[in-house]
Amino acid sequence: MANSMSNAGASVTNRGHVDIGAAVQRSREAMGYSVEDLSLTCGLTCAEITSIELGADVDPDRLRRIAAALRVPTSTFLLE
Repeated sequence: MANSMSNAGASVTNRGHVDIGAAVQRSREAMGYSVEDLSLTCGLTCAEITSIELGADVDPDRLRRIAAALRVPTSTFLLE
């Protein structure tokens, strides 16, 4: 697992909606984490993380756990 963070912000669609799943995936990858690494770090299952990255689940509590595990503000996954 790498310990650096680079340019992982929220993706905005052409209608101004945030693609939270893509932002989570970019943040995870920027840290050098696999889904399994993130799962172990934040205590969510791989299936829960995959669901979030696919946009099927945007539970705020889960997003906070992921943000804490990746050491980024939760706002990283939201439009500023």
